[in-house]
Amino acid sequence: MAKKAGKKERSQNKWRYKYRLVVLNEETFEEKVSFKLSRFNVFVVGTLSAVALIAATIVLVAFTSLREYIPGYASTDLRRQAVSLAEVTDSLSQIISYNERYIERIRMVLKGDYAPSQIENDSLDLPFNLDTTTIALTPIREDSILRARVALEDRYNLFESNTNALETALFPPVSGLITQGFDPEIKHYAIDITAVEDAPVKAITSGIVVFSEWTSDTGYVIMIQHRNGMLSVYKHNGALLKSQGDQVMAGEVVAAVGNTGEYSTGAHLHFELWEKDRPVNPLNYIDFN
Repeated sequence: MAKKAGKKERSQNKWRYKYRLVVLNEETFEEKVSFKLSRFNVFVVGTLSAVALIAATIVLVAFTSLREYIPGYASTDLRRQAVSLAEVTDSLSQIISYNERYIERIRMVLKGDYAPSQIENDSLDLPFNLDTTTIALTPIREDSILRARVALEDRYNLFESNTNALETALFPPVSGLITQGFDPEIKHYAIDITAVEDAPVKAITSGIVVFSEWTSDTGYVIMIQHRNGMLSVYKHNGALLKSQGDQVMAGEVVAAVGNTGEYSTGAHLHFELWEKDRPVNPLNYIDFN
């Protein structure tokens, strides 16, 4: 037991033994600096220095731009840029999808390969049968005031009412005799109007030219996009006077009657009218008399 106690005491004494660290001049052996140290002092100083170094490193990395170089770490700016790029990508995807649908629509009009949908619009509402008896339909006071104000403005706004009336009127694209009418059974989604060659072809109402090119089947073709999803198509023209992207007014000359394209059998205008991606009979919208 005495031996063990002696070893333990000697071990403790080793930590308390004083050592002297001296810095001498190599030539003159003059003492420049000296330090009195013990193993315990060295251990404490070394531990504190390591802790301080670790703390400084953490602070430096956590609160400076160096943290962006840590693998797997994403800064706030990088996250913000990622979110912004994701939003832009989503917007571009929607635009591309819309353009693809629009191009497919133009292709369908050019080829005339429209196939009526087997799903009726009213059938889409069948799964959503709501019980209206449980809904409060009594208008609130603010709603009644707003309705009265709008009704009063519409009553005395003569210019607005006249403008709407003019916009709903569609002009005949050309003067002539209708030789073939609208017949979906034979996939003739248009009316053919005979006219003198080079006679002016007019826009039925204001809109933007979305297609103005030559096609082998239908010759010179021009399409005009109007409001409310309406599209007017003029085929077998002899010349086109408007280009894609041009804005046209109602009654403005956009082409000249011709006899172009493989499907043409004489000078006439092949006129189609599409509403919300469905061909409609132009005679139901335009008075050709």
